[in-house]
Amino acid sequence: MAAIEIDRLTKRYGDLAAVSDLTLSIESGEVFGYLGPNGAGKTTTIRILLGLQSPTTGTASVLGHDMTVESQRLDALERVGYLPSNPRFDEQSTGREVLDLHESIKGGERRDELLDLFTPPVEREIREYSTGNVQKLGLVQAFMHDPDVVVMDEPTSGLDPLLQERFNEFVRDERERGTTMLFSSHVLSEVRRVCDRVGVLREGELVTVEDVHDLLDRSGKHIRLRVAGDPPENAFDLDGVSDVSRWRDGGETAFSFTFTGDVNDLVAEFEAYDLRELDVEEAPLEDVFLTFYGESDA
Repeated sequence: MAAIEIDRLTKRYGDLAAVSDLTLSIESGEVFGYLGPNGAGKTTTIRILLGLQSPTTGTASVLGHDMTVESQRLDALERVGYLPSNPRFDEQSTGREVLDLHESIKGGERRDELLDLFTPPVEREIREYSTGNVQKLGLVQAFMHDPDVVVMDEPTSGLDPLLQERFNEFVRDERERGTTMLFSSHVLSEVRRVCDRVGVLREGELVTVEDVHDLLDRSGKHIRLRVAGDPPENAFDLDGVSDVSRWRDGGETAFSFTFTGDVNDLVAEFEAYDLRELDVEEAPLEDVFLTFYGESDA
């Protein structure tokens, strides 16, 4: 069953289409990464999905509720958590007072558990918080009522690497509990670690929706190898090989290239050579991103 359904969604501001004819379905219990640089339309999509903005045309539903209809939207939001980009709280309040307010509105059965995990300094006033502490408080408020769906906009912004990894582990655990999560990000390594599928948005249009592993396969693997002697120039004229660099190193020849095939097939091709070293790395997701945006936009 789909937890989130977006059908032919368009949002225009005069002649500018922030989102154009967007159709997307996110399954219950799925972690979905929504990729694109600033200005691609990610935040507009999220705001419409939560009923904070009205679409020009099209529909958006969460947990079977039409988010453009107020009564249905209110029913859905009881079961939804939301972390905006750059969350803001009353700066005169302490973190504890902020959470008390949110708990009075939507509940807080997981509050203590999440405070132990993310450790925002709840006794201090928000005006004394660093950006990272505001983000940690935002994560607690987004999940503390045990929602079925959580929507996050750049969730690890401002978190140090240790907290980012703690968040990633938490997301994986939440997926096991059946929580549906949609988060927009331009931090591709983060998406790679936790998402089941990703959608890539470019200038308001959905370019692709793919399984994370399929998207990584598209970018291939980075291969570095070293062989004895000096193989002929056409030694790497093979299907799936691109961007070959070659250099001599003493009595050996080193190669670096991208390969989209089966590495075992590649090794078989070089049985005729004395293979001294082979290093295989999965290509970064950034490489895939460049295929949709080009180097000037990424």
